[in-house]
Amino acid sequence: MRQLFIQLFLMVAVGAMAVPMSSPNGKITVTVDGHALKVCYEKQQVLDIAEAGVDATTAVSQTQRIKTDYQMLTGKSSHCTNEANEYQIGTTVLRVYNDGIAFRTSTIRPQPSIAYRIPEGTRRWMQQWCDSYEGFFPLSTTYKVAPVPSYSGTFKSAEGWNNRWGYPALLEPINGTFVLISEANIEHGQSASCLYNDGELFKVVEAEHVAGETSNHTTPNHTPWRVAIIGTLADVLESTLITDVSEPCKIADTSWIHPGVVSWIYWAYNHGSNDYNIIKKYVDMAETLRLPYVLIDAEWDEMDKVASNNGKTIEDAINYAKSKGVKPLIWYNSSVGWVDGAPTPKFRLNKPEDREKEFAWLEKMGVAGVKIDFFSGDNQRNMDFQLNLLESAARHHLLVNFHGATIPRGWQRTWPNLMSTEGVYGAEWYNNVATFTNKAACHNATLPFTRNVIGPMDYTPCTFSDSQHPHITTHGHEIALTVLFESALQHLADRPESYLAQPQEVQQFLSTLPAAWDETHLVAGYPGEYVIMARRSGNKWYLAGINGTDSVKEVTLNFKGKDVTLYTDEPGKDHTWHIEKQKKLPKSFVFQPRGGFCYIWKK
Repeated sequence: MRQLFIQLFLMVAVGAMAVPMSSPNGKITVTVDGHALKVCYEKQQVLDIAEAGVDATTAVSQTQRIKTDYQMLTGKSSHCTNEANEYQIGTTVLRVYNDGIAFRTSTIRPQPSIAYRIPEGTRRWMQQWCDSYEGFFPLSTTYKVAPVPSYSGTFKSAEGWNNRWGYPALLEPINGTFVLISEANIEHGQSASCLYNDGELFKVVEAEHVAGETSNHTTPNHTPWRVAIIGTLADVLESTLITDVSEPCKIADTSWIHPGVVSWIYWAYNHGSNDYNIIKKYVDMAETLRLPYVLIDAEWDEMDKVASNNGKTIEDAINYAKSKGVKPLIWYNSSVGWVDGAPTPKFRLNKPEDREKEFAWLEKMGVAGVKIDFFSGDNQRNMDFQLNLLESAARHHLLVNFHGATIPRGWQRTWPNLMSTEGVYGAEWYNNVATFTNKAACHNATLPFTRNVIGPMDYTPCTFSDSQHPHITTHGHEIALTVLFESALQHLADRPESYLAQPQEVQQFLSTLPAAWDETHLVAGYPGEYVIMARRSGNKWYLAGINGTDSVKEVTLNFKGKDVTLYTDEPGKDHTWHIEKQKKLPKSFVFQPRGGFCYIWKK
C-alpha cells in the first residue's frame, strides 16, 4: 500500500510537470518548478516568479479557452481582443495570453507569498513607490538605488537601498524582449499592492489596511490579477491585458460618455479657479479652439470671497461655460489624503448621502464631470472609496478624473466614466521644483513604455510657454505629447494667450485632436531614448515621435501615409514651427535635441 501511494504521488507530480501550459499562439510557455512559475518567451526564460503560490506536486488542469472581445470608449484601442489558455494549479488560476500571463489565487489565510526574482544586471525601469505615483522610471541594472528623500515616506533596506517599488515595472531580461509587471481588477474589499524587495526577490505586498477601517463589502474569494505583459516593445506598448482581465462594463447606457480635450487653469494660475474673470479666459479659449471641456480647479467654492468677482459664484461660472457651448468639469478634495492646509472644497463626497446630494446638484447644474484629488495610497479604504465615487458618479452621468491617486488597474473598462488618472510625474511639476527641466525629455520618452501602458495618464501636456520653472523641450516635442500620451480627458495646461498666439495650423491641430483612439502601433523607440507611435481615430492617422536625448537623432519611419501634414521644429530653433504638406511620409526623420514631430493624414 505504501509503495502504491508513492507511485500515485509521483504520477500526480509528473502529470503536473507534463501538462504544457502555453499561450494559444505558442510563444509564451509556463512551467511549474517547485513553488515557482518559470515563464518563457519563444523558448527563452524571461520571468521567474520564484514564489507563485503553487506546488509542483499539484495536478495541473486546463479549464477553458479564454477569448476577450469587447469595445472601449476610451484608451489605445476601441476594439480589444485577446486569447488565453486557462489552467488550474491548486488554488491558483493561471491564464497564458498571447501577450502575457495573469494569475490569481483563492483567498486563503494566510495568502500564499508571491514574489518575482529580478536578477542583478537585468535592465529595468522601475519607480520608487510613493502614494501619488509621481516619480521617474530611471534605467538601472541593479536594485541598489538610493531612496528619493522627498517622497511621502522613505523605504529602505538595512543596507540603505530603496526597497519599495510601484507598478508598473518594465524589465528587459533578454535583449529585445520585455516584461511589464503590474496588477488588475481591484474589487470592493481589496487593497492594491506594490513590490518590496530583499535583494533580487521582489515580493508582492498588499497595502496595509487603515487601522480601524473596515470595508462595507464582502472580501472577494480571490486576489486581484497579477499581470505580466511579455514580448517585444510593441507587444508591451500595444497590449490591453490590464483591461482584458478586468470586469466588463457595469454602466448600461454609456451614450453620455465622451472623451475630449480640456482647457485647464492650474498650471498657469495656481489659485485661478477662485477668480471668475480668469475662468472666463479659459472658457473663451475653449470656445475659440472648439474644445469640449473646461476644468475649474481647486478653490472654486471661495469665488464669492474674491472682491474683483463682484459676488460671482461657481454657478455663474458654470452658466457662463454652458452659454459658450463648453462643458464644465470641477475639482474636489477627496478629504482622505491631504486635508490640513489643503485647498477646498472638502468633505463633500465622503459620506454616501453627501456624495449623492453633491452629484445630483452637479448633474442638475449641467456639470459634465469631476476631478477628485489627494487620495492617500493603495489601501482598502482608498480602493473602496474610489469605486464608490465611480458608481455614484455614473448614476449622475458624471465623468471622473482621479488625481493624487494610485495608477489605473483596469477600472476604465468596468467603469468607463473613469476618463483619466494622474499617477504620473507630469507637467504640473514645472510648477513645483526645478528638477523636471533637465529630466523631462528622457522621462517623456519612457512613459509610453511604462506608466501609460496600463491606462490613461493625466500628464497635462503641450505647454509652449514656461511655468514657474522653464522647459527645454521643443514645440515639436510638446505637440507630439498630445498624441503619444493617452488620456480620455486631455488637459491642455498652457495659458490661453500662449495657445492663441500659435499659428492657425497649430490651433486647428488642437481643435481636432482626438482624446481616444481606435488603434495604436509602436513604430520605433526605446525607453528614455525616443518613441514613435502611430494612432488612428476614425479615418485619420497621427504619427508622432519625440527625442528623449540632448543630441540630434535620425530615425527610420517604417510606416506609410499619403498627403501628410508635418508639424515639427525648425532645425536649430527649438521654439520655431516648421509646418509643411508632403505627398507621403519620408523614410526617415531627423530629430532635433529634445525635439519631436507629428504627421497627420486621412485614409
